[in-house]
Amino acid sequence: MGSKKWGIVGGGIMGMALAHRLAQAGHSVSLYEAAPNLGGLASPWKMNDIEWDKFYHVILLSDFGTRTILKEIGLEDKIEWVETKTGFYIDGKLYSMSDTMEFLRFPTLNLIDKFRLGLTILAASKIKNWKKLEKIPVTDWLKKWSGKRTFNKIWLPLLRAKLGESYQRTSAVFIWATIQRLYGARKSGLKKEMFGYVPGGYKTIIEAFEKKLQEEQIIVKTGCAVKKVSNSPEAKPVISFADGSTEEFDEVIITLPSGIAAQLCSGITGDEKDKLMNVEYLGVICVAVLLDKPVSNFYITNITDSSVPFTGVIEMSSLVDKKYFKGHSLVYLPKYVSSEDPMFNSPEEEIRNYFISNFKKMYSRISDENIKFAGVARARHVITVAKLNYSELLPGIRTSMPGVSIVNTSHIKDGTLNVNETIRVAETKLKVLLSLNEKEKNTRMHLFGPG
Repeated sequence: MGSKKWGIVGGGIMGMALAHRLAQAGHSVSLYEAAPNLGGLASPWKMNDIEWDKFYHVILLSDFGTRTILKEIGLEDKIEWVETKTGFYIDGKLYSMSDTMEFLRFPTLNLIDKFRLGLTILAASKIKNWKKLEKIPVTDWLKKWSGKRTFNKIWLPLLRAKLGESYQRTSAVFIWATIQRLYGARKSGLKKEMFGYVPGGYKTIIEAFEKKLQEEQIIVKTGCAVKKVSNSPEAKPVISFADGSTEEFDEVIITLPSGIAAQLCSGITGDEKDKLMNVEYLGVICVAVLLDKPVSNFYITNITDSSVPFTGVIEMSSLVDKKYFKGHSLVYLPKYVSSEDPMFNSPEEEIRNYFISNFKKMYSRISDENIKFAGVARARHVITVAKLNYSELLPGIRTSMPGVSIVNTSHIKDGTLNVNETIRVAETKLKVLLSLNEKEKNTRMHLFGPG
């Protein structure tokens, strides 16, 4: 297949992975990002004099897509692997549930409840055909396997924490994908699942990845906002930029959230636009806290207490060596909400105070003196809501505009949002696009001859 000129709109992990694979296939690629730096949701930020991920990320042994990219950019052997512990916060108390014995001793469930909870996880790990689960509400499926008591005590608070009230419209694929990811390593023949990170966090990864893209002769432009994607009179895709300039391509891929992508595309049909605008997103509001001492030995503490405003407590310093945080403990307090939630417009100080006051109630030995930094990060478009029959509601990746495609995280139909799934979607959808390109070329040759 001959080389083509491709334009990629959006320089998050999705756009970077697409650009990388296209360059490997011999194409000319330009990558455009409106922010000052590449990385998107994997971008770092500064907490006093410490730089680390703005939102929390982790690598699993079973994240083969991520690990392949890391190998190609020279970082796979830098990953540090750690066994971590999991906690639960229930009725004002912290409990550990990190191994079988702790599970059996877990005080809030009786033996039958525990058996059914274990059976639920086992059942989900054995299911191969996720499409059938798209037709079943996640609440119905969990009640069937776990029973109403375990559903109300464990699953319902976790669903609300992760999905807000949209859990009522979510299919059972959500819980299946969550369990599949956590048990992926065991299913792949690995003895146990461990969590990993690269020293320096995703800042190190993004910088090495960007260097690789430049070595592959990819044109990378940051601080470069795209205002419109249209077609030329010759039906070639054209990108119009905020500074008034334009550039023509053979192919353009937009990786931005569906609603934003729909507004950029000037020539899509009304039906396409409706489908794209109807993709429902959840956003995240996340407070990152640096402390002078740890709060627990858990990497993640799941919260089933509805009075606590955040989803969970992610203690990154129980995974990452504290030397990378200059001896501090780093904790993330995330809350997943509708992309239209008014909290996105609340003052930063109001959110910070609200989260921190509840955080100190959970951990009474933490005072203001222990907190050295607390910053608020927000992103409106993070997770798409996997509604009933979600895969059938999604528009195709190829739009009605010649040469214009939309590939984004809404295409994670049988997984949960994470860097590995983002890379998987980029690679699988690109194969589809390249195959379509080849078919279109063969059709033209058949109709008009090789000239």
